[in-house]
Amino acid sequence: MSLFTSATKRITMSGNENITQELCKESEMKDGEMREFVIEERSILLVKSNGTFSAVGNKCSHYGAPLSKGFLAGDRLRCPWHGACFNVKTGDIEEYPGLDSLPCYKVTLENGSVHIAINKKTLENAKRVKAMCRHTASNRSTVAIIGAGPAALVCAETLRQEGYSGKIVMVTRERHLPYDRPKLSKAMNAKAEDLYLRPVEFYSQHDIEVWTEKEAVSVNTDEARVKFRDGSFLQYSQLLIATGSRPRELQYPGSSLKNVFYLRSPEDATAVSKEATGKNVVIMGSSFIGMEVAAFLSDKANSVSVIGKSSVPFQAVLGNQIGTLAMKLLQEHGVNFYMRTEARELHGENGQVKEVRLRNGTVLPADVVLAGIGVVPVTNFLKGSRIAVDSRGAVYVDQFMRTSVPDVFAAGDVVSFPLPMMEGHRANIGHWQMAHSHGRIAALNMLNKHIPVNSVPFFWTSLLGKSIRYAGFGEGYTEIILKGALEEMKFLAFYLKDDIVVAVSSMNFDPTVSQVAEAILSGRRITKNEVMENYSELISR
Repeated sequence: MSLFTSATKRITMSGNENITQELCKESEMKDGEMREFVIEERSILLVKSNGTFSAVGNKCSHYGAPLSKGFLAGDRLRCPWHGACFNVKTGDIEEYPGLDSLPCYKVTLENGSVHIAINKKTLENAKRVKAMCRHTASNRSTVAIIGAGPAALVCAETLRQEGYSGKIVMVTRERHLPYDRPKLSKAMNAKAEDLYLRPVEFYSQHDIEVWTEKEAVSVNTDEARVKFRDGSFLQYSQLLIATGSRPRELQYPGSSLKNVFYLRSPEDATAVSKEATGKNVVIMGSSFIGMEVAAFLSDKANSVSVIGKSSVPFQAVLGNQIGTLAMKLLQEHGVNFYMRTEARELHGENGQVKEVRLRNGTVLPADVVLAGIGVVPVTNFLKGSRIAVDSRGAVYVDQFMRTSVPDVFAAGDVVSFPLPMMEGHRANIGHWQMAHSHGRIAALNMLNKHIPVNSVPFFWTSLLGKSIRYAGFGEGYTEIILKGALEEMKFLAFYLKDDIVVAVSSMNFDPTVSQVAEAILSGRRITKNEVMENYSELISR
């Protein structure tokens, strides 16, 4: 999948700036092969699938990963970094994260050669926004969306892409338009506007109303309306609940002191980044947010200390060995760890935090404290409604993202849903990718498409330039089979339950996680024997 250059010169360059160019001979490519070409300094991917040639843009619409390094299964191409999938015939996005599709180019066969025809202006765009309709006065229905995360945005866009011409109103308690929340712990000093998933004008262009700084306080499903804290109401025809989750709050004495932070918004990230510079930082929690913040601040703060209840970070999800590797990576950059303990109290002076006192007797200097001890679904405003929630507050939905009340749907971190790969086992999964997928499924079923959710969980974390990728659902795994070399920061881990692979993680082993995700999605059961005998062969099937 290395870079190829065209064997022949440009044939035509017409007045309307169309480019026609020979790429290669038909016989030079095998079925299932991908090749990258550069035309006018733009990367193009040529694919031969099921005997047919097609060409699309080579950069993933999410973060620009080279798709030539991804995994091709029939007409479906999965990104090597974060698992987004595209149809190589149409360029359309079929799995997330990301919002946009790929540009698709015309391929012709002439005298045994493969030619591509591209409009130069089209070539300048690395992404393609799907066509959307607009609101029409004759359609008096309203879809109300509470929340403005990826589930909410993908739902709104999918409705417009599928021809819904009613009113769409997205409501958020935050001051911002939908933004890239995973970056809050990875690029804490980024400006909020730089994190926006769509530019401001996008919403007016496609008749998607966004009401900011407006908090829902109740939902009356009998009267089909949402009440807000300012006393106003919104009447709906269909409703999507996509409020996500909020950080779990500290319950220790001193938790209300100044400079005790939770990471929920761009303002939180900016404040932590600013206050932590040159100061002593204590991070409560050793999971993904805590570790990413520790990595980001490691060369900015005077000291960074991480407190965790487990023996090593990521222990429950990734296992002891990978957790130890992650901990050592951060320790080499000056991060201190205090594991198998927790805070007893926070002590301050003049209302500002100064120390964190641990249950094991250790006292840590602390000018800034960040809490990353888990999240809870934001569903308090549903109290008293007929919308069913579980003991944690997650909204019950079926495979079509429908709640217990007709015309009310829910999606994203806020739901408990039947996970296909676990034969309908209910899960509450707070992944960026899964929220996108839920939003699409909710929109399709608002339009009576009757399409069930069918997605394999996929997430990633980045620590000091090293990325760990994960796909599947490993809750309750009983064994881990590790391949590669941990000490070389190159590994592949298979998580098994009843001798069947239920998840996989990796570092510097792309595109294996994407390959396994596609295998699980297809319904294939990867056994322990297959992994032990020849894992490299099994993942290439």
